[in-house]
Amino acid sequence: MTERFAGKIALVTGGGSGIGRNTARALAAEGATVIVAGRNRAALEEAGGIPMVADVSVEQDVAALLDAIGEKFGRLDVAVNNAGVFGGGMPLAEMPSPEWDRLVATNLTGVYLAMKHEIGLMRPTGGTIVNVASNIGAHGRRPGLGAYAATKAAVSALTRNTALEYIRDGIRINAVSPGPADTTMSLFPGETADDRAARLAVGLPIGRVGSLDEITSAVLWLASPESAFTVGHDLVIDGGATA
Repeated sequence: MTERFAGKIALVTGGGSGIGRNTARALAAEGATVIVAGRNRAALEEAGGIPMVADVSVEQDVAALLDAIGEKFGRLDVAVNNAGVFGGGMPLAEMPSPEWDRLVATNLTGVYLAMKHEIGLMRPTGGTIVNVASNIGAHGRRPGLGAYAATKAAVSALTRNTALEYIRDGIRINAVSPGPADTTMSLFPGETADDRAARLAVGLPIGRVGSLDEITSAVLWLASPESAFTVGHDLVIDGGATA
């Protein structure tokens, strides 16, 4: 284990479970002081780090979160915008408008709001931002998941364009687009982990689900000085599904 993030102040949204929790723990293991943000305080406390309750779809929450980080630490070095929700699962014409609004509010508006306030805190000293998108947004071939795919494709586009706006300020922005990972989000309704393994053995070129550590290692690489020449990139990590 290295200490690539020794002395760094890091924020992980959606840090209470899955990729977010694993990323928060990995950053802490490499020396960072980690703030974990999300809506469920109990889950955040299990993740370790400094828990701060915030809903990324609510600007007042995001502003208060970044203000608190600024007041306590004076800067923000790393931000991983991981908060997201899964949903849809139906043809577009059958989707209730509130479900569309729910997906957009967290998956897209949440990333916009997070970056808006993170950039404000990072501008004096620079920093790195990694947004978590999805390989479903990259290839968009999942009938019934059009709304979810649209939000994640938009995160990729937002990442690329915002990266160009702020790289000269010393703020480096990239994204990761994971495929099916070992999280509850990759399970179909009523499906067990064994069911998922059997499905993906046939449906994915690599024949298995991705581990949380495999996704996290890519996030940390993009957030670290090792990727210093990488700007506005969306790193797809999906076992060959979009190859």
